[in-house]
Amino acid sequence: MFIPGLELSRRYYAEAVLPVVRSRFGDVPHTAARIGSGSEVLGFDTARSSDHDWGPRLQLFLEPGDERGPAIRDALRDGLPKSFLGYPTHFTDDGDVGVMAHTDGPVSHRVDVTTLDAWFAGQLGFDPREGIATRDWLATPTQALAETTGGAVFHDGSGGLTAARAKLAWYPDDVWRYVLACQWQRLAQEEAFVGRCGEVGDELGSAIVAARQVRDLVRLCLLMHRRYPPYGKWLGSAFRWLPTELTPVLTAALAATSWSDRERHLATAYSTVARIHNRLGLTEPLDPATGPYYERPFQVLRAGRFADALISGVTDPALRQRPLIGAVDQFADNTDLLSDSALTRKLLRHSFE
Repeated sequence: MFIPGLELSRRYYAEAVLPVVRSRFGDVPHTAARIGSGSEVLGFDTARSSDHDWGPRLQLFLEPGDERGPAIRDALRDGLPKSFLGYPTHFTDDGDVGVMAHTDGPVSHRVDVTTLDAWFAGQLGFDPREGIATRDWLATPTQALAETTGGAVFHDGSGGLTAARAKLAWYPDDVWRYVLACQWQRLAQEEAFVGRCGEVGDELGSAIVAARQVRDLVRLCLLMHRRYPPYGKWLGSAFRWLPTELTPVLTAALAATSWSDRERHLATAYSTVARIHNRLGLTEPLDPATGPYYERPFQVLRAGRFADALISGVTDPALRQRPLIGAVDQFADNTDLLSDSALTRKLLRHSFE
């Protein structure tokens, strides 16, 4: 019977990991959590997830200056049970991933014994406990923010992780407006192309543009509902959690075989999302109706109006003057790049200098 990963990790900590640590070291000040990468952190794991990088695993954060990390890792290697609730606690490396496997020897476990300082440096490239600058927000992919604020904290002796997660729960108002404006700008730049491609007989090109627009609409809806958009595999799953009725419309736009049908479904979606925007009250209400693109018979929302209105409400002069290219994952789309916090911070620095 499948046990959701977060529940498995919670019980693993309380019933297996903590007893070993206490028996060898007494009451060690620590924080325990299951955060970071993994489908279970976002709540999307299923039985299929157990084939790699899933299982009894968690982070054990020691206090700064506590030098018992290597000894605790060794104690867990020798003292943990070989399996827990039917799942092996031993992992083998299969390329870049860890796979649960049975063992008769010491347990190569996935209890990451580290510190919050080191974990934040690797995950985000900055420590949110020391404050979060605008540059930090924009240099951090939404996937990384979702991984940091998702999952579960099982014990937080110092309260540091809980406080950091609270600070990262959502963007400050100015940053939120800026990111929303940049997402509307992306829609504005291609909303007329579904019809234009179709008009010249390029149904494939029209479908490609429509798919891009659907992806950007989904990300925009998540941002409007204060949810960090996850990466591609889970984008649709996260969208299903939203209180919208857009899924059939967006699905129809993707399934359409003619540009006119794609345009019609997208026009419905544009107007629906515009009304969601108006309900947020971030700007004065804007007309949600679609209309012709200049003198051309393509139905568009003129989404740039929404970007302009949002930017006009940004109070930070430096942010207001930045180009509408957005946070790093709004203008870059490479997995290796977005998985490296040092690279994303370097890219953002160069993009604005």
